[in-house]
Amino acid sequence: MINSTFFFNVLRFILLVLVQVLVFNNLNFFGYINPLVYILFLYWYPIKQNRTTFIVLCFLLGLFVDIFSDTLAINAAATVTIAYLRPTIMRFVFGVNYEFQSFKLNNSTKAQQFTFLALLIIIHHLAYFTLEIFSFSNSLLILQKTFTVGISTLILCILFSTLFSSKKE
Repeated sequence: MINSTFFFNVLRFILLVLVQVLVFNNLNFFGYINPLVYILFLYWYPIKQNRTTFIVLCFLLGLFVDIFSDTLAINAAATVTIAYLRPTIMRFVFGVNYEFQSFKLNNSTKAQQFTFLALLIIIHHLAYFTLEIFSFSNSLLILQKTFTVGISTLILCILFSTLFSSKKE
């Protein structure tokens, strides 16, 4: 029998790929800002799951977005990068608390959740735009795109995270 966590992760995976590909890849704010909301999968994925499975799922997530977006595995590389760095980011944001069995993201403070999501987005976008532009002479353009697209992604991710939160206050 399939447990509910597995079902919700598969559902999130499929829905985030579809929303990214069908909606957000077709939006161009100011001509170049495309929010990348599929990063929420990395934010919502359970903490105590198998790390290898998580990295493979993140690769597949990025690959599916790449296939439908025609972006030559840039999303896959950036997503695997933050999937690999996620434990380090969590240790930085939450301290050693996240290593306990009873730790849940919903039980942390809003500031910690915001910091965790913001760091995931910044690192993803920095890797993504560095691979997309791939030129040291365009470092300012990389930083500009990371900042502008990152802000729009952060706003939409916070909106979606609040909208679809399982914890009722």
